[in-house]
Amino acid sequence: MITRRIQYEIAGNVVGPFLTSLDKWRKKLRPKKKGPKKEHPFGPPLESVNRLKDIMTRYYFQGRYADGAVPVAWVTSGFPVEIFRPLGFWTVYPENHAAICSVQRVVPELSDVVEKEGYARDLCGYARADIGSVMTGKTPVGRLPKPDLLACCTNICQTVLYWYRALAEHFKIPLVLIDTPYVYGEAPEHHRQYVKDQLLELLEVAQKITGKTIEPEALAEVTRKANIGSKLWGRCLDASKNKPAPWTGFDEFFHMAPIVSLRGSDECNDYYRGLAEELEDRVKRGVGGLKKETHRLMWDNLPIWFNVRGMSDLLAQNGFNFVCTTYTNAWYEAGKVIDERDPMGSAAKAYTHIILNEDLPKRLSLMKRLAREYDVVGAVLHSDRSCKPYSIGQYDLKDRLQAEANIRVMVLEADHADPRAFSAEQADNRLTAFMESFA
Repeated sequence: MITRRIQYEIAGNVVGPFLTSLDKWRKKLRPKKKGPKKEHPFGPPLESVNRLKDIMTRYYFQGRYADGAVPVAWVTSGFPVEIFRPLGFWTVYPENHAAICSVQRVVPELSDVVEKEGYARDLCGYARADIGSVMTGKTPVGRLPKPDLLACCTNICQTVLYWYRALAEHFKIPLVLIDTPYVYGEAPEHHRQYVKDQLLELLEVAQKITGKTIEPEALAEVTRKANIGSKLWGRCLDASKNKPAPWTGFDEFFHMAPIVSLRGSDECNDYYRGLAEELEDRVKRGVGGLKKETHRLMWDNLPIWFNVRGMSDLLAQNGFNFVCTTYTNAWYEAGKVIDERDPMGSAAKAYTHIILNEDLPKRLSLMKRLAREYDVVGAVLHSDRSCKPYSIGQYDLKDRLQAEANIRVMVLEADHADPRAFSAEQADNRLTAFMESFA
């Protein structure tokens, strides 16, 4: 235990920072390409990208040594993680890891393994990638620490319950479920109390695993930091209300990693404070995410992780920019509700009112508000084969948005993780036709 803890601390405080510095030096020493620079439609890159790489590289590198050194919990993205922080848990987000697998295009290989075991290809691509990674030990991040506890919340879908049950069976460890009733309008008091009671039960389990007792002051402090971090993330998103937007929606997808994985920490808040200042400085200087932003769009649903580069190039070359997305906005809407004065009660409310756990009128209202505040002329609704809860009702939303927000809307069929369920040619043709409709 002591040796493992020493390895864990050295990995996070010495080796991790050294590796990121070494990578920077390698890039500086790399011979620069000769000849004229290739023209591209994007504005200058964000300086915060390097800081983002540092944070996430260190997070995954130190995580390799977390099991045996500190308690480890694998949690879903919309889980009230604030409870785990004061008890010293290292948290792993399988969805975040699966997104990396998709960007690295290893999802088909991992999915093939689980599909041979009987899992259907129609299941969530994130679930197939992570179960495949667990079964094979293959991962682009080197190694994921073995969990002591699994914790899932049904506010994003019911699939996570079956996904985490499979993991619990594999690791032979406890699984805690936070069940959130679906919300029509506003969640009634007895629904919030139902969720709060489960959070109190979670607290007991977490304390039992760690052998520690959570101090109310410590929980309040983490809750305060999570609230601040969410508001800082919202401040970053708000920068795109300006014209031109200082970054793109594709940038947002990658820069949301800390608010998912490190929410409630000083490191997360310091990062977003710096990013917000950089974006606001770009706004003052008129520096855009695109060199020439002619049309502003909204994106709905998860990104197509494995094709972010191709899609961003196609849109940027034609001056189209996603200035807001319902996906990145979700971590602002929920986090700003949690309150240090009532950590459990406010968490029950915040994590119940997640976009995927709300009815279509609420989603339509949110999208109309975003369309108005960000002054978009169109929207692309990603009909995601892997994420049915996010995709259901999109054709109704399309009609209502066109009629009530007076914007043009298209539905794009794809998958957020698995390129086998995607045709780049068809997607490019559909997006090109959509852009030409604005001519």
